[in-house]
Amino acid sequence: MQPRILFVCLGNICRSPMAEAALRAQAVEAGIALTIDSAGTGGWHVGKAPDPRAQAETLRHGIDIAGYRARQVAVEDFRTFDFIYALDPQNLRDLHAIAPRRPLAKVGLLMDLVPGREGSAVIDPYYGDEQDFRATWEDVRAAARQIVAAFSR
Repeated sequence: MQPRILFVCLGNICRSPMAEAALRAQAVEAGIALTIDSAGTGGWHVGKAPDPRAQAETLRHGIDIAGYRARQVAVEDFRTFDFIYALDPQNLRDLHAIAPRRPLAKVGLLMDLVPGREGSAVIDPYYGDEQDFRATWEDVRAAARQIVAAFSR
């Protein structure tokens, strides 16, 4: 059975879909089969496509996320996924607050996977500019490389 990974940010229109896209690309390149999805702790953007700036950044890397749609994390996700990665400490706290008593998923902070970045957040580019979306992409790509390396052993 292939590993199932969920990325979670606040609205599921910037960081988490970019993380999903980065890991999908890295996994395909490495020939690793993973089930990958993303969600938000908030429900404001449910059903909406990713932010156009997130789409533009992933397209710069040859990845089209226009078909992704935002969804809100659900209690079932803690039983469906093996790993749930929050993109910042606040969303990690929110995940722990909504998790069932005995979640099957291992829940953690995404940047804890990147040496030297433990405890840090993936920058939230929503109120920023193109440079912030580039920084977000670099963060999620670095984490995706670590995930792929872990499953390549």
